[in-house]
Amino acid sequence: MNSPTAAPADPSGPLAAAPAARSPRSGPLRAGRRIRRQLPSSPWLFAAPGLLVVGVFSLYPFVSTVVNSFTDRRTLVPGHYVGLANFRELWHDDMFWTGLRNSTLYVLGVVPALVVLPLLLALLVQRHIPGIAFFRAAFYTPVVASIVVVGLIWVWMLDDRGLINSVLEAVGVGKVGFLSDQWLLLCSAMAVTVWKGLGYYMIIYLAALANVPRELHEAAAVDGAGAIRRFFTVTVPALRSTMVLVAALSSVSAFKVFSEVYLMAGPSGGPAGEDTTLVMLVQRVGTGLTGRVGYASAISVVVFVVTVVLMLLVLRADRREDA
Repeated sequence: MNSPTAAPADPSGPLAAAPAARSPRSGPLRAGRRIRRQLPSSPWLFAAPGLLVVGVFSLYPFVSTVVNSFTDRRTLVPGHYVGLANFRELWHDDMFWTGLRNSTLYVLGVVPALVVLPLLLALLVQRHIPGIAFFRAAFYTPVVASIVVVGLIWVWMLDDRGLINSVLEAVGVGKVGFLSDQWLLLCSAMAVTVWKGLGYYMIIYLAALANVPRELHEAAAVDGAGAIRRFFTVTVPALRSTMVLVAALSSVSAFKVFSEVYLMAGPSGGPAGEDTTLVMLVQRVGTGLTGRVGYASAISVVVFVVTVVLMLLVLRADRREDA
């Protein structure tokens, strides 16, 4: 005799088994709550080392410099608040105006060269021909070389008994005072800055040239445009934003120049100090046992303001062209 088969229980009936109650402290719920508690603080934990470095080595020195610019602090003497006295003294300081003149001339002489020459160099080395990697490395070598080593090499070549003057004497031209004449010394330092920065900005232009569509050059070539016309009608417009970036970076770097002029002109800043730049003046005034830290800080604030103005002028010129 067959036993009766039990009917399946109605899942919606009153005898349906109730789902097991899940404790709020168990499994997924607990893990989810733990994740929600950790999310607000986790990004700050990752950013804390970087923020600490920026705060200690950038933010604190900047704030300290601004505060010191309104005091008469010296190296071993705590300063007192003097208001705008340091900035009023700058207005009557002939050496400050000499440094401002030289730093401005440095920008005017270096920036156009560092905007144009690396672009031409990038156009030459972007071609895929045998041995081009060697030339790329050779052009980039001055970038990784120590500025002290580079400066000493150029001093050795430009000295009165150096390589270049020896060659000039051999051909009957005579010696040229590259390091003794005020303007020749400043131009020589500019040449060192340009020579050392060519490879760095060349790499930036190479990355930008790789993003220029080849179809634009091909269409211009079909229309009969030559290499020079394609450069001005295709390459330059496509790289305009990159050229603005290079102009901004090189202008700030040129205005804050120190090493090249210091190595070639010496601590005195050339003949009668006429080749002193603003950063050299900060180093000269603010160092030593009797250094005027407050006055040097005021010069540093002026350098900062001028560099910000340079950046804004470059960006504004770029926006005008966009409009």
